[in-house]
Amino acid sequence: METQDALQWIAEVFEESPGRINEGTLRQDIPGWDSLGTLSLIAGLDERFDIQLSEQDIEALKSVADLLDLLRRHGALVAA
Repeated sequence: METQDALQWIAEVFEESPGRINEGTLRQDIPGWDSLGTLSLIAGLDERFDIQLSEQDIEALKSVADLLDLLRRHGALVAA
């Protein structure tokens, strides 16, 4: 998956328009990234990428850039 595809997927998870989500977007700037959105994210990462998150992983996710880094570390995101 390339970065643009990942941004699109993240926007879908949080029910945001794709144009609102970029690498610099912070968690607090995404209304859908609440407790329910976090559960959707956890489920999506597990189902689509076979990535299971620890509690520390979840707490460390403060921005879209953190999510993209997580995908890179797990080999789900490649350079364009």
